[in-house]
Amino acid sequence: MSRVSVQIVTFNSADDIGTCLESLRGQTWSDFRIRILDNASTDRTLDVLTTTLDADRTDIVRSDTNTGFAAAHNRLARDFPADFVLFLNPDTILDSTFISELVGALELSDEAGSASGKLLRMDGVTIDSTGIVMTRNQRHLDRGAEQPDSGQYDRPERVFGPSGAAAMYRYSCLNDVRVGTMIFDEDFFAYREDADLAWRSQLLGWASLYVPTAVARHRRRVTPQRRSNLSALINRHSVKNRFLLRINNMTAGLYRRDFWRITARDVAVVGYVFAWEWSSIPAIWYILSNRRRLWTKRRDIQSRVRAEDREINAWFQSGS
Repeated sequence: MSRVSVQIVTFNSADDIGTCLESLRGQTWSDFRIRILDNASTDRTLDVLTTTLDADRTDIVRSDTNTGFAAAHNRLARDFPADFVLFLNPDTILDSTFISELVGALELSDEAGSASGKLLRMDGVTIDSTGIVMTRNQRHLDRGAEQPDSGQYDRPERVFGPSGAAAMYRYSCLNDVRVGTMIFDEDFFAYREDADLAWRSQLLGWASLYVPTAVARHRRRVTPQRRSNLSALINRHSVKNRFLLRINNMTAGLYRRDFWRITARDVAVVGYVFAWEWSSIPAIWYILSNRRRLWTKRRDIQSRVRAEDREINAWFQSGS
């Protein structure tokens, strides 16, 4: 069994996957295997894979349907265990020491369940993410996003959790925080599932490390500023997953503390959907129609919480 499993889920990723795999071939850390699940791509993704992958260290799984980001990664994690799992987007390019820097940091901290590096945009100078930040009205943002990188995030520290674009987790952490057989909650399908996993890990007492010496570039396609240009499907999942995130992880103490901030944003989101974004109304219906099943899942998560309220609440200080 390889020490590191690099998991990549592709869906019409022909324009990106080649350079992603090339960056993996250049890693100074050698004890890893690449596990790819293709979610029924209709472009040239499979052709690119067959001509660029390293067959001796790569496993490919092909799905006949698009099962979503969460289900695909869950399948790979179940089928290919390793000491550490790097969830990697196909539109990400890693510097040569990326894997070794993250593994080294995690090996020095038994209480750390995950680690993330400094993600830059493709221009190499604009910050994409230095970890997830949670606001008091329940938004989750990428720390430092859109800022020029001038060394302001060059100090190793603990963060709420890693961006799903390039997130390394200790396998024992993933086993500990899974809900049933799920590591990523498959109700999310795609988007915000990284924040859900990070929050659940914090609730169960796992720390997350930011390692600035692990550098990568990421082609960010979904940002809050681009919402009006995104597909109706993406926006619908975004609305749905905002509420799923809270149902799973919100503790009573945090809700009481920030009730008015949270409620004000809820009213704004729901009002926007019914006034302007009718294509996202099914997201509200999904929550309502599945409320009993979702509440059962919440009870499972909340029954296992090990962190103190003050520890969790401290992460929700940014923004309004």
